[in-house]
Amino acid sequence: MISVSELCFSYPSSENKTLKNIAFSVKEGEIFGFLGPSGSGKSTTQKILCGLLRGYEGEAKILDKEVRDWGRQLYQKIGVGFELPNHYDALSALENLNLFAAMYSDANQPEYLLERVGLLEHKDKPVNSYSKGMKMRLNFARALLGKPQLVFFDEPTSGLDPTNSVKIREYIKELQQQGVTVFITTHNMHDADELCDQVGFISDGKIMNIDAPFEMKQQYGKNQIEVTYSDHLITKKKSFPLEKIGEDSEFFALLKNSKIKNIHSQEASLEQVFIELTGVSLT
Repeated sequence: MISVSELCFSYPSSENKTLKNIAFSVKEGEIFGFLGPSGSGKSTTQKILCGLLRGYEGEAKILDKEVRDWGRQLYQKIGVGFELPNHYDALSALENLNLFAAMYSDANQPEYLLERVGLLEHKDKPVNSYSKGMKMRLNFARALLGKPQLVFFDEPTSGLDPTNSVKIREYIKELQQQGVTVFITTHNMHDADELCDQVGFISDGKIMNIDAPFEMKQQYGKNQIEVTYSDHLITKKKSFPLEKIGEDSEFFALLKNSKIKNIHSQEASLEQVFIELTGVSLT
C-alpha cells in the first residue's frame, strides 16, 4: 500500500535535510504508527505521501505508483485528517460534509458519519459553536467521506475526552477490519500501543526502528515480573526472572503465603523504548 525508500526532503529555507534517506513500507489493511518528537520529520513525511509536498528525492509510492505521478486522482483513493481542524465555521457540520462529499465519485453518507462520531444531534449547528473535541470528530468524519482505501490521521484523539477517544479508536479498528489501511502520526503512546500493527520511530529525519509494539517493549524491557504484596500490613515488591518461573520455589511460596496485590511484567513502555533509541522524549 505504501512503499518509501531513500526518501529525502529539504525545505528551501533550510540548510539541512528534514528527511534523511528514510525507508519503510505499510501493507494493505495495516495500521501503521509514525512516532517522533516535534520537528522530527513525521509531518513532512505525511505531507509527501498525501501529495502536498513535491520536490522530494527517492521513492514514495502509494498503491505501487509514485506520489508525484498521481495527480488529483490520488484524493479519490485516500483520506486525510490533519491535527488542526480546518472547517467552514459559518456552515453547519452537515453542510461542511455535504460540500466535500460532492468532490468524490463515491461518498459515504454524511449523516452516517456524523452519527458514528457522535455529532448527528449537532449536525445543524454552525461549526464555530463547536468545542475543539467536536471539531476533531468532524475532521475525522470528513477524512472518511470518500470511502478511502488509505487514510492518514494526525493525532486522531487529540482534544477528545476519554469516552470519545475510545469511540474513535474503536472506529479505526473497524476500518481496518473493512480492509482500510491506516497511517497515524501521533505523540500518544497509548493510541500507538493499542492500535498499531507496526510503529516506526523517527528522530532528526532518520528512522530509528520499526517493529510491532509488543516486540519493541519486550526487546527493551526486563525479562522478569514484579510482584507487589503485603507483609504484616507493609507493602513490598519483589522481582523474579521469567526464565524457568514455573520452577521458582520462592515465587510460588510468595503466592501461597502472602496477600498479593498485583503482578506485572516488566516490559518497557513505547516511550521508554523511544528514549532508549534516540535520547529524546516525545514532546
